[in-house]
Amino acid sequence: MGRIREKAQAMGRIMRRSKKALALFVVLRLVVLACAVGALVFGNYEAFFLCLLTLVLFLVPPFIEASFSITIPETLEVVIALFIFAAEILGELFHFYTLFPFWDTLLHTFNGFLAAAIGLALVSILNRSDRIAFSLSPFFCAVVAFYFSMTIGVLWEFFEFGMDWVFGLDMQKDTVLDGIASVLLDPEGLQRPFSIDGIQTVVVNGQDLGLGGYLDVGLVDTMEDLLVNFVGALSFSVIGYRYLKSKGAGTFARRFVPVLDAPGKGGWTDDAGGPADVAGCGDALGGEADDAGAA
Repeated sequence: MGRIREKAQAMGRIMRRSKKALALFVVLRLVVLACAVGALVFGNYEAFFLCLLTLVLFLVPPFIEASFSITIPETLEVVIALFIFAAEILGELFHFYTLFPFWDTLLHTFNGFLAAAIGLALVSILNRSDRIAFSLSPFFCAVVAFYFSMTIGVLWEFFEFGMDWVFGLDMQKDTVLDGIASVLLDPEGLQRPFSIDGIQTVVVNGQDLGLGGYLDVGLVDTMEDLLVNFVGALSFSVIGYRYLKSKGAGTFARRFVPVLDAPGKGGWTDDAGGPADVAGCGDALGGEADDAGAA
């Protein structure tokens, strides 16, 4: 119990570091608690457990900071909290995914951006560790961050497909199309794609779906999600590369990259005036090796 109490106290100190951020966190939690109470009153237990999940997710960043001696920048903490609220409460509870078709696309773009920032931080920390026998240039650190973000995006789509397939949740949102093309429509079986355009009515088991077109079950949504995840990942990877290349001279990327609390081997405090704990991938700086690969 003593260790749990110490962990809780450490998390509390972390959340109280900034008065503005703390005020936002308190407001978000109060809104979620109000939604949870309302869900219980109206017997919507699915919404109630969604609210509980949201409250747990809010605790993940301070828990990581307290457990692994990692400092998450205030901007990143705020963005993560808003992202969780937008995805779980606004998106699921208040049906923003249905009311605003761009909502899912917006969140997946931010997810790609944030995951790339986390990936850059992870590879940078590993790059500075004495127990890891490699040192990557800023270019390859950015490449790893990009692929880390894309991997997270793909794994999430696997999760959505699994939930739809097993539990019928329709997490991969459907799209209404006015045309399709498929080799299955080839009457001769020669694998030639046959097209049907101008679809206005689809009848299933004698019932008109009333959608004004063909119902695509998740394919378009999945590819759009991966595409905007790609855009977000690529955007931050470029920003991260320039950040590492300049030895941490910029301020924008620093707002999104978690760092170790204690400076470690590979810092650039002495030669650039930047924070030593965000280095690592900058160790390969100093010549053509920066863009060529491992130092």
